[in-house]
Amino acid sequence: MGDLAKIFKAYDIRGVVPDELDAETAEAIGAAFVRVTSAAAVVTAHDMRASSVPLAEAFARGATSQGADVVEAGLGSTDLLYYASGSLELPGAMFTASHNPARYNGLKLCRSGARPVGRDTGLTEIRELVEKGVPAHDGPAGSVTRRDLLQGYADHLKTLVDLSAIRPLKVVVDAGNGMGGHTVPSVFAGLPIDLVPLYFELDGTFPNHEANPIEPENLRDLQAKVRETGADLGLAFDGDADRCFVVDERGEIVSPSAITALVATRELAKHPGSSIVHNLITSKAVPEIVAESGGTPVRTRVGHSFIKQTMAETGAVFGGEHSAHFYFRDFWFADSGMLAALHVLAALGGQDGPLSELLGEYTRYAASGEINSEVSDQAAATGRVRAAFAARPGVTIDELDGLTVADESAGWWFNLRPSNTEPLLRLNAEAADDRAVTAIRDEVLAIVREK
Repeated sequence: MGDLAKIFKAYDIRGVVPDELDAETAEAIGAAFVRVTSAAAVVTAHDMRASSVPLAEAFARGATSQGADVVEAGLGSTDLLYYASGSLELPGAMFTASHNPARYNGLKLCRSGARPVGRDTGLTEIRELVEKGVPAHDGPAGSVTRRDLLQGYADHLKTLVDLSAIRPLKVVVDAGNGMGGHTVPSVFAGLPIDLVPLYFELDGTFPNHEANPIEPENLRDLQAKVRETGADLGLAFDGDADRCFVVDERGEIVSPSAITALVATRELAKHPGSSIVHNLITSKAVPEIVAESGGTPVRTRVGHSFIKQTMAETGAVFGGEHSAHFYFRDFWFADSGMLAALHVLAALGGQDGPLSELLGEYTRYAASGEINSEVSDQAAATGRVRAAFAARPGVTIDELDGLTVADESAGWWFNLRPSNTEPLLRLNAEAADDRAVTAIRDEVLAIVREK
């Protein structure tokens, strides 16, 4: 049995194979998942990692041993698994470690309708059941069937975004040897797109670069190819293709906050007056633009379980995070990098200007990006920062998620959050211009990193 304490995270299950996560553990998780969800059937999908098929097969053995049938969708992105769970109304299991290195693998679990399973919504019960030993099922075993859902997934996404009148576009896509290489050709089929593929070969060893586009160095090949080919834009997907980053026609990286604001305005045009959820480290431009567009901005903590829960509570039509996770009410409140990409293509292809010009109105402030500092005592370092700013006139402080400090009159804010898994503090800052954001960034880092 694997190392349960290490692999059960807040939102998913993830660890090194086979030291922390092995077939025996996956089989037990499959059995426990059926027990906790009382599922008569479950659907599975997996990424391209060498360990994904054995783990998915082991999970299926555990699930069928508890009397549940298993629908195997085979190779797929995480949002294909959400489509499967939503359209088939079945609990689902996706086998992926997303952007993690090749030696890792994991499971993302959901209830029927793609409803999330996290620490507070079933994951703790599953772990406890695996630890105790899942009781034997008194009845016949379930069966396993294969079902190809790729075409259904691609067709469904294109019903959610009107691409019928877009102009021809040249688009570079960097799949990072991940699942975008499997899904993009089907989704783009029939669209007036000149596709320039980068690293579409499925390879779980990630021979070209990590499939983690939040790190700027992993976007360099995409930026260069966009400039070299004169493309209209570039898209980069992470390993399981649930996140999408955008590069404009100049090869410049587009802030996910700008994409959040763009998609929000498009969804508000279809659903006037709706709520839009954003986490607290997206740009201040997002709630401003949502309000200007007649919507209601709703601020939430970082993390998909908080976004999805808040969207469900408020009936929000869309939600966006700084990490390029984009969530859609019409997609079972689940996140889909591909659906966000289609919105960008529809917006760009529906007018004649370049992407940088189109997105100019959604980019209002300068941002630091996320900066990590290794600290021995997260609470003490955060306390020093709080004390340094608390007495200043005009400063507001809130602690919804870490420490957020803002000065409206000076036009800056920053958030300092502890990592849940490492001895790190994560700083995000925003201000009116580059000089101002550099000043506030350096002031906070000096306090955080003082010895």
